[in-house]
Amino acid sequence: MITYTPPKAADSIPVIDLADSFSPNLAKRKAVAWKIHKAARDIGFFYVANHGVDQAQLDALLEVADAFFALPMADKLEADIHNSTAYRGYEPIAVQTLDAGSRPDNKEGFQIGRDLPAEHPKVQRGLVNHGPNLWPSAMPELRATLEAYRDRMAVLGQHLVRLVALSLELDEDYFDEGFQDHVITTRLLHYPPQDGVGEGNELGAGAHTDWGLITMLYQDEVGGPEVLNADGEWVRAPHIPGTFVVNLGDLVPKLTNGLYLSNTHRVLNTTGVRRYSVPTVFDLDYDYVVTAVPTVLDENEQPGPGITTGDHLAEMLRRTYATS
Repeated sequence: MITYTPPKAADSIPVIDLADSFSPNLAKRKAVAWKIHKAARDIGFFYVANHGVDQAQLDALLEVADAFFALPMADKLEADIHNSTAYRGYEPIAVQTLDAGSRPDNKEGFQIGRDLPAEHPKVQRGLVNHGPNLWPSAMPELRATLEAYRDRMAVLGQHLVRLVALSLELDEDYFDEGFQDHVITTRLLHYPPQDGVGEGNELGAGAHTDWGLITMLYQDEVGGPEVLNADGEWVRAPHIPGTFVVNLGDLVPKLTNGLYLSNTHRVLNTTGVRRYSVPTVFDLDYDYVVTAVPTVLDENEQPGPGITTGDHLAEMLRRTYATS
């Protein structure tokens, strides 16, 4: 059973240097993991620096986001998400409602996952979020840029999950069995500026927790996410050059018996200029059963009933898309 100090209400989001997490020295990797442990308990969010993703690749990502969202609507709708069997493609403004009871979100997006052929076993099973991506013919460079970025973020996602394992005093490869057929979603998001909270509590992204395991967010210099701390105060996550904002999703409290937080956050863009961000959500295999790991349980305590990654994600998709 892990021993730890009590959490505290965070007034900022910590920056964790990942350099030593790539060291062959296990003690150095564990030292980085312990910083993740503290952030996971205090606020469920942290920045990562020295993560190994090339800055040129990140710059290219924002360039294609700007170019894609500037396309005529007819070109974007060629890849309309409503025509996808796997929640892929272009989302016009007001397609998704993250805060139940509020107006749909004031954002547009484009999302991809692993591009799976029709004969793939999980596609044959008709599983949510498994299938082909959709692409607009007007912008062929979009595919190469996003697929390369998605694959690079899968590598970083696996690295961070291994650090989470270490942070829980588990073997580093504890979750590796869920890596081979992992679920990953990369989204380009565009938040138009708005004067303030709109009618019906309209925000860029309504207050919500993320659904899955971990989210790795790259954002432009505008910044924008706000995180609710334990005292009920909104803590801003400003742009820090060369970093990702990482947060833990709803499956993490299930893995940790409530020890780690999946925290509420929102986006409201009142800067007067458009904002772009690129979140990538990394999850374990659709069939991976998520249940409390042994190191967070008291002696003789048994984990509660598990849930598969897929069953959880399918339910959250059903709840949050306005057209479902």
